[in-house]
Amino acid sequence: MDTSHRDNGIRKRSTNACQRCRKQKIKCSGLQPCNTCHKRKLTCVFDDRDQKVLVTRGFIDDLQRRIASLERDEDDLSSLHSYVEQERARPDDGGDNLTVAEARLGQNLEGADLTNPLSTGPSTFSTAATGRTFYLGTSSNWSFARRILSMTHEHLYNSPLPTDSLLFEGSTYDLGWDGSRTTVYQEAPIVPTLDYSIYLINAVKFHAGQLFHLFDEGSFMGGLYAFYEDPQQQMATDGLWYIHYLVIVALGKALVVHRNRDSRPPGCEFFIRALQLLPDTTHLCRDSIIGAEILCCIALYLQSLDYRNSAQNFIGQAVRLALAEGMHTDMPVQHLGEALVQRCRKIWWTIYVLDRQMTSLMGLPQSINDNQIHHQLPSFPGSPQKVVALSMQIRMCQIIAEINSTVYGADGRLNRKFLLRTKAALASTTDLANDLQRSFDLQLDKSTISGVSRMSAHLHLLYHQCIVLATRPLLLCFLTMRFQSADTCIETLNSSANVLRLLQVCIDSAQQQLNILTCLYEQSLLDSFLPFDLEATFVSSVVLLLAPAIDSVLLESRRPWLQKSYVILEDMISRGNLIADFRKSELEQLSGLLYQLTPDRPVQIDDPTRKGQLVEIPSPLPPAYRVPELPNLNDGLTTAEIMAVAESIDTGDVDWVAHAVVENQIW
Repeated sequence: MDTSHRDNGIRKRSTNACQRCRKQKIKCSGLQPCNTCHKRKLTCVFDDRDQKVLVTRGFIDDLQRRIASLERDEDDLSSLHSYVEQERARPDDGGDNLTVAEARLGQNLEGADLTNPLSTGPSTFSTAATGRTFYLGTSSNWSFARRILSMTHEHLYNSPLPTDSLLFEGSTYDLGWDGSRTTVYQEAPIVPTLDYSIYLINAVKFHAGQLFHLFDEGSFMGGLYAFYEDPQQQMATDGLWYIHYLVIVALGKALVVHRNRDSRPPGCEFFIRALQLLPDTTHLCRDSIIGAEILCCIALYLQSLDYRNSAQNFIGQAVRLALAEGMHTDMPVQHLGEALVQRCRKIWWTIYVLDRQMTSLMGLPQSINDNQIHHQLPSFPGSPQKVVALSMQIRMCQIIAEINSTVYGADGRLNRKFLLRTKAALASTTDLANDLQRSFDLQLDKSTISGVSRMSAHLHLLYHQCIVLATRPLLLCFLTMRFQSADTCIETLNSSANVLRLLQVCIDSAQQQLNILTCLYEQSLLDSFLPFDLEATFVSSVVLLLAPAIDSVLLESRRPWLQKSYVILEDMISRGNLIADFRKSELEQLSGLLYQLTPDRPVQIDDPTRKGQLVEIPSPLPPAYRVPELPNLNDGLTTAEIMAVAESIDTGDVDWVAHAVVENQIW
């Protein structure tokens, strides 16, 4: 028998039958209403639940993720309802207090009030003495310190913080040019001799070339020798090379000059000339390769001078040039050539790292979406460590972006979602830590004749800054509680061991940064011009000033750590870093204000062996408020201990956070 003919002759049943036809086991037309129900004038009801449909696995996965998200939200709501029930059961609470608590929690259920003070509520701005207003970004280190300084001053004196003596972006150095094209100076600066130029170029390679790609050595050095053979011809035929050369020389002078007392930074005359000659973007687009390298150099120089807005603007231009050139893609070697592809990959990842770091330091939303870029790294023949180091930088920049978008996101709530985001951020850093320790072990606790690697130190500092960035919002919350009541702050702090451990992770990373920086100082490896060592010193010092002001159980004495900070800053100041001078002044001002808050005041003692010294007498705390199993922070937390802290965060902390935030009105 012809099987195909037999199959074609069979009329298939409707894929969906109404309830009556299904019950009667008769053929249903599948129409609405079906033919049978229509003839008998009956109500025709279809039930789609048994109908088989074809969907993709991706559709099912998306549904499962949405269900999991809804279940987590239900857990948040259940915890808050549980807290309400506990409050209702407390016999010592009056009806009025319960009503207020329920009202507040009711508002919190709508997602309005349990907030990260750094990322929600009204945006914060600060006005300089010049009248210019600055936005205080959510994740900015400068913004974090300024908020604490302002809050403490207002708490102590009931008046706004005077801003006359404070550092504001772009106000430290005088570049000697107002930026107007009408005041372009025609005379070119006297260029260094060839051997001195090579020395400055090598300084840039040592201090910044290990971290970033700022120029292609082959083409750049070829242009250098051509320039010294016939300067006018080289400037006429390759104007972009000359601009690039001026910025590199400016960077080199700033990196090697160790005694600068002028308000104009070293190399400024070359840098300003480069800016005056820099063509419009429409011209830079014609040679995006060298244009992007020039913009990276300009951004790094400006960032080092604390011109953060301008630096972020220039690196943003570099991002767009690189994207338009396709540097973020899997560039085909067979069409473009190996040399060009490798150069573009080096440029792209330099732009990526600088953009991520500068944007985070500004406290602004990140501009690059990792899902839309190709992640192939360049090769460094003969230097495999550079590939590993670049990979580490990229991973930490991705962690920074994750922290900025979650912990500091617009809905950065201090509830279970906030703690889970902090937990995820710590998990990301500890995943990286083992690779970092294996490839770039600092060996600070071992006797070695090789000294500290500058590259390793930079990576470890960046790693600890990721941890501080993720955990420091809790410090600000406890400072707010401390302003309201010292006893309540201590009691609340010690009512959750997990949150206390999170604070200790933050404090430990701040201490480790100062330990690393101290080793760099002792080996004369501190960078006094590039901003990274100064940024690490400042952010860690603010954390270590804040901790004992909240509770001495977190850090019994800030003095030894503050002394380390001052030694590091004084070294930078002695080499002409004017920004370090302002940072030290702000730390001294913050220290003076926080000492007025702290019960453990420095007092004079009569011990003849310590005559004339000031010591801190810690305030007594009830034994119940202590957490004896906490590790000794001076020894440093291991990766396993940090991960254990992250893993210890559980649902029980939801009630604690809800209780602490509601009771202390932190929003």
